[in-house]
Amino acid sequence: EVILKFAIHLRNMLTLDPRQLDTARLHQYMLGAIGPRPIALASTMDANGNPNLSPFSFFNVFSANPPIMIFSPARRVRNNTTKHTLENALATQEVVINVVTYGMVQQTSLSSTEYPQYVNEFKKSGLTPLESEKVRPYRVKESPVQFECKVNEVVALGEEGGAGNLVICEVLLVHVNEAILDSNEKIDPFKLDLVGRMGGDWYVRANDEALFEVAKPIRTLGIGVDQIPARIRNSFFLSHNDLGKLGNVERLPSEEDISAYRSNHEIRQILESSGDSDEQREQLYTRARGLLDRNDIWNAWLTLLIDPLNRT
Repeated sequence: EVILKFAIHLRNMLTLDPRQLDTARLHQYMLGAIGPRPIALASTMDANGNPNLSPFSFFNVFSANPPIMIFSPARRVRNNTTKHTLENALATQEVVINVVTYGMVQQTSLSSTEYPQYVNEFKKSGLTPLESEKVRPYRVKESPVQFECKVNEVVALGEEGGAGNLVICEVLLVHVNEAILDSNEKIDPFKLDLVGRMGGDWYVRANDEALFEVAKPIRTLGIGVDQIPARIRNSFFLSHNDLGKLGNVERLPSEEDISAYRSNHEIRQILESSGDSDEQREQLYTRARGLLDRNDIWNAWLTLLIDPLNRT
């Protein structure tokens, strides 16, 4: 049955050769699949001191020492022209990267309008310019985190429409609004309320139920999914995420642990029910899945390892 499901999955896969697709269609698949992408609201200035403001979702942080961020103003697909942000970055070697929150996303989108050169997107979008301390481009007052940067290098990835240009920025100064910090002076993601870019006209808001925690396995050596007993690993009751949680424990419960856990009230109720062993095992797996949803991994393991056929 597992093999059959995998075969059906493969049969339904659409396989595409980028060399056989026009750039616009390939662009659609790439941006639709790779997300959510963080947004750099990039503030630049031309050689004559004219400000420019534009968002880019080809963006991320790549190093902390030195502090490096990269964003990519791609050449326009329709006519192979370059963007004012790229031209300014090449001319002045300076940029301010401002993060984008839900409270400013509509104004940020407006700033992406392709206004003629020398039109001030700060005025058009209604966003407020703030003087920077180490670079000439303005910061965006509404953004709670602003990075003043020098441009170390610009790497052109091609000469045709759709080709990216990696603007490699070194952070010189960081400005953080204290209102988004927690009691430990760390950024609180709920207070920050970032947005991310998806495909088409879609965005995602990094707040409320969209946020969840996954403990980093940096202080533990998990047993791995391959060490989960086959009957559990191949169960259709458990998701891939469930298996990932189970594989992150450092040891399996001992026989003594399992035997002691059989006295748990809920476990006794399941084992003493009138159903056969398969029905009881289904109830145990359902209970374990609920425990995994609550991140009670150890008790989920104990529940899964209970054998209904073993009455001792």
